[in-house]
Amino acid sequence: MTMRLNYGVVGPEAVKAMMGLEQAVKDMGLEPGLFHLIKLRASQINGCAFCINMHSREARADGETQQRLDLLSVWRETNFFNDREKAALAWTEALTLIADTNAPDADYEALSAVFDERERVAITLAIAGINGWNRFAIGFRTPVPRAKA
Repeated sequence: MTMRLNYGVVGPEAVKAMMGLEQAVKDMGLEPGLFHLIKLRASQINGCAFCINMHSREARADGETQQRLDLLSVWRETNFFNDREKAALAWTEALTLIADTNAPDADYEALSAVFDERERVAITLAIAGINGWNRFAIGFRTPVPRAKA
């Protein structure tokens, strides 16, 4: 895969704005582990190798288990995720695939049952942000850095 362009060099102001969105989500109090799961699940759906690589490393560094990361793409088939995580993951899938799902009421109701309004905004911003990052990385063919031996 050949990188099409380095968007960080060409548009640093865009990267700064995207980083501002990430910081806003963090400042709203969304727990880091949940933030990692949202970023990973959306990146899996979108097929963003660069983001999957980065966010799985970050999640492990923050204490996430390899087993849960391995099973994230089939989270509905396990009992490894709590109710808050399940609701956030369902909402992540619904919004990432919004053209197909139209953000179903059932997913929003499940989200509303375990998250307050501010948390719902934070989760939705997190989903919007990672979908944006995925489009930068995939669209411009950002290469996955090789792990150091």
